[in-house]
Amino acid sequence: MEWTDSNVIISQGHDSVLMETILEHIHDMIFIMKVEEGKEFRYVYVNESARRYTSIQQEDMGLFLEEVIAGELALELKKRYLQLVKTGECISYQDSFNVNGEKVVNESILTPIMDERGQVGYVVAITRDITPSIEEKMKLEKAKERYQSIIEHNLDAIFILDSHGIIKGSNAACCSLSGYSKEKLMNMNIYELFSPQNSKVLGESLFQALSGVPSSIDYCLLVSEEGEEKITRLKMVPIVIQEKCDGCYIIAKDMTTHHEQSKIIHYMALHDQLTGIWNRKALDDHIPLIIHNMEERGVELSLLYLDLDRFKFVNDTLGLKEGDRFLKKITERLCTLTNEECLLYRQGGDEFIFLLKNSSFEDTKTKAEEILALFFNPFTIENQEFYISPSIGISRYPTDGYDSNSLIQKAAQALFEVKEKGRAHYRFYQTHMKSSFPNYIIMESHLRKAIEKGELYVHYQPQVNLSTGTTDSFEALIRWNNRKFGFVSPSQFIPLAEETGLIHQIGEWVLEQVCIQLLKWRNKGYSSVRVAINISPKQFLQEHLVETIDFYLKTYTIPASCIEIEITEGAMQDTQQTLKMLKNLKDLGVFISVDDFGTGYSSLHYLKRFPIDILKIDQSFVKEIGMNQKDSAITTTIIHLAHSLGLEVIAEGVEQEVQVDFLKEAKCQKAQGYFFSKPIGAKEIEEKQFVLM
Repeated sequence: MEWTDSNVIISQGHDSVLMETILEHIHDMIFIMKVEEGKEFRYVYVNESARRYTSIQQEDMGLFLEEVIAGELALELKKRYLQLVKTGECISYQDSFNVNGEKVVNESILTPIMDERGQVGYVVAITRDITPSIEEKMKLEKAKERYQSIIEHNLDAIFILDSHGIIKGSNAACCSLSGYSKEKLMNMNIYELFSPQNSKVLGESLFQALSGVPSSIDYCLLVSEEGEEKITRLKMVPIVIQEKCDGCYIIAKDMTTHHEQSKIIHYMALHDQLTGIWNRKALDDHIPLIIHNMEERGVELSLLYLDLDRFKFVNDTLGLKEGDRFLKKITERLCTLTNEECLLYRQGGDEFIFLLKNSSFEDTKTKAEEILALFFNPFTIENQEFYISPSIGISRYPTDGYDSNSLIQKAAQALFEVKEKGRAHYRFYQTHMKSSFPNYIIMESHLRKAIEKGELYVHYQPQVNLSTGTTDSFEALIRWNNRKFGFVSPSQFIPLAEETGLIHQIGEWVLEQVCIQLLKWRNKGYSSVRVAINISPKQFLQEHLVETIDFYLKTYTIPASCIEIEITEGAMQDTQQTLKMLKNLKDLGVFISVDDFGTGYSSLHYLKRFPIDILKIDQSFVKEIGMNQKDSAITTTIIHLAHSLGLEVIAEGVEQEVQVDFLKEAKCQKAQGYFFSKPIGAKEIEEKQFVLM
């Protein structure tokens, strides 16, 4: 009977055998149920797939549903079958269950087959394992979500354009960048978002992308809804579907902040951080461009190299912080002379450079004099007035060079000449200056080896007692005879020694040489001789100066009274530190003298407070005695002031008899200078029989 019923169903085709064969080999599970009276359902056919994947077998054919399947599953199936019988319409549904620990999802379709009475006679259930398709669908969904996440959560704005450049999609970053909502961006033409000045390059790049070739734009101005311009960098990526371009993505990166930072970095690279004016790099960049324009117009260029005279004393006096404030004030004055034809640069430290475009020789002279005039009035720092002067070296294009290095070097050579000849003036470069200009880099290398090579030596200049004509004190002066440079002036190598830190080593060497010479003289019976040793401001600030002096005095058994420590006013501006150092020196027993008196900043103030023994009148005052009434009066005042304070006075730079007569009349105790003797060696001191007692 079972087979008869199943054959009835299958034989509805033209070839029942063929149909049964097909059903048997279909991968889907097929169940055929006959609808019995009382709405019961009897199994009449299951195919091979159904028998393989379920517990229903061939011997179950003819049994009712409840006899084959028990429990809730039977109730659920019967409920669906009854619904089908009632409605006569197909039913589809999904269910899932675990097989060997893995979830399997089936999709079933229930199809009614009508009998001759027009009622549902049979139910055909086709069940398919749709687990792979669901997994594939889930993969596609995840891929889609990943794609959406890349787009939506990207920090860069991503616009999706169709083949006509119309926006069809955008992410949140697009809204942040443009200010427009997604709704407003939808169907907007991409050209509406960018500045008209970028239309051409935008169009060319967009055409390239829509042709299937990626493209990019490094600089494109996007105009936000509020009208704000933003600098963007664009990348355009074609959207290719089935080998055809169907639009493109535009990835817009906001470069506004980066561009501003780049401008700041570029500004800092070309400007001096302290003063804000152009720096040396800017000078090197500008000169070739300016010279190129000069060549085309056939005009000239002048380079003025400016150095502040004795500015290191300002730093020694005020400290670096106040020294920087001073430089800013100086820069402010210098900037009053600048315009399109006159550019100002800071070379470094206390050095500045002016470039004068289209400037004749006479124009350059006028500008140099204007620069000097800026320094006639004092600078006020913390309610204290300071005077400072510049020295200026000048080179000209094309006469002195064709590039920045040549012009700067020639101007520096002219500047060196100014420094050598009195400062506070200007000079144009001349050919003879090249031979006299020192190579400081090479000179430093030689100076570092000067002591071990025996190139340094000490000369002594007598300090003559004006009332007796005798000599019992000398000033020790260092000399350098170098195998390359010959005799090098102290005005050249002492500043170099201070700048490189060699001054400490050289100063200690001088101290030892003086002690050795004093020992020799004492052994010859000249026991009362005193020698003055110059101490630079940097040496004076050395922590172990007093200990070093004491060490050599004890090593060579020299009384401290035979040594005079000579310092400049520039080293005495830090009142507390100076007072402490001077007291320690006095406790040691040495004499203390102040060199170049009258050229400093606050002489009267420290004379009252500091334990000083001797004042040395600067040679600039002595030089004008008898010729300049003011200098003569200043010299007399200094002598009388020193006497009233119980100080000894020594005049420097005495070269004429009239100066000697004046100093004697003013009761100046001692004098030194070429009138009496130039600095000479210890042997010559003895040979000339200067009185050593």
